[in-house]
Amino acid sequence: MGARRTVAALTVLAVATGGALYGLHLWSEGASRHHASGTCTATLGDGSTSLTAEQAGNAALISAASTRLGLPARGATIGIATAMQESSLVNIDYGDRDSIGLFQQRPSQGWGTVAEIMDPYYSTDTFYAALAKVSGWQDMAVTVAAQTVQRSAFPDAYAQREPAARLWASALRGHSGPLAVTCDVDEGSGTTARAFAARVARDFGGGAYEVRILDPGPGEIWLDVVPTRDDAALSDAFAAWAVAVAATESVEAVANGDGGWERGVGISDVEPPLAPAGVAVRLTPLAAP
Repeated sequence: MGARRTVAALTVLAVATGGALYGLHLWSEGASRHHASGTCTATLGDGSTSLTAEQAGNAALISAASTRLGLPARGATIGIATAMQESSLVNIDYGDRDSIGLFQQRPSQGWGTVAEIMDPYYSTDTFYAALAKVSGWQDMAVTVAAQTVQRSAFPDAYAQREPAARLWASALRGHSGPLAVTCDVDEGSGTTARAFAARVARDFGGGAYEVRILDPGPGEIWLDVVPTRDDAALSDAFAAWAVAVAATESVEAVANGDGGWERGVGISDVEPPLAPAGVAVRLTPLAAP
């Protein structure tokens, strides 16, 4: 009887010890796993401002559109400030009366159909088309230029968005250094070189950048994205854009001259497999079916 009690006690002890060790293993595994905050930050000097990854991706799209349409960087500031105020930089399908989309444009006021306005590329381009028709918009205060297009019931509201919009526009137009944006995001679902190149062309326009394949490592996609014009700001702008869209475009790392960013690490040194002519980008490849 005493022996049975001893065996039972040892069994319970083994189970308890095993459970404790397994719990310690799970805790250790969880502690070592990075939990992304889903935020992105743009920095210039001592100033910085943060957005969610979704908001940053939309800011990147708006800024790239200003480049594609040949507008100065001030256009990017006005566009981002307007979308910050109107929709918090989220492509929402609701608003005041029939207002929808990034810029809260109204189908009833001739901005387009619901489907068109809910396309962020369409809504951004139509906003900029309207802005370009405003005489002297480049010299107007940001809030005045935005209000002239939007005709908001709160005409001075855009001014409060200007400081953050300027930081993002400066970074995304390549005026804040080689890598002025960092994002803390989870791993993407995977992509291909072709799909990423198509996104670059859609945002910046065909012919703005040449997308080349760098000799990749096993299970990796490394691209070399080279501006077709010799302008350092274009490389800096693309590097910031690539980080800002990392969550949706499965970007793992970016190397731009002395600047580097890596998912899960942040701003850091990044070593591409070969020296790029432009900006090196590492992507998460699609998993095999």
